[in-house]
Amino acid sequence: MPATRMRPRHARILHVKVIIKILVVAASLWAATQLVSGITVTAETPLEEVLTLLAVALIFGVVNAVLKPIIKTIGCAFYVITLGLFALVVNAALLLFTGWLARLFDLGFHVEGFWAAFWGAIVISVVSWLLSLVFGDD
Repeated sequence: MPATRMRPRHARILHVKVIIKILVVAASLWAATQLVSGITVTAETPLEEVLTLLAVALIFGVVNAVLKPIIKTIGCAFYVITLGLFALVVNAALLLFTGWLARLFDLGFHVEGFWAAFWGAIVISVVSWLLSLVFGDD
């Protein structure tokens, strides 16, 4: 089979994987809003809530893709010294930053302080991991 015929199929698979990842993160964010006091979505309709969660999932994905590798590189010593527990603080900070960005984009997603972000990051990580087991994540 010529290489030109293979390329569009791989592109479609990549698009599907990205969409699944966004849906997984959106579901994880929803779980955090249900389980963690201090993480809320303000929406007038269920559709608006879903769209808000999808938009925040996209923002959260970009924040994690851009900032997390930089933070891991710079804070490598903290990860080693704390046996990886520093990752919880980093994840909480990234969730707080995502909440701040959501506010800038006038999205109805709110994270009230560090501890809400801390517990929310744990919920998001666990739920994302569980859903990735179900839907597959390369």
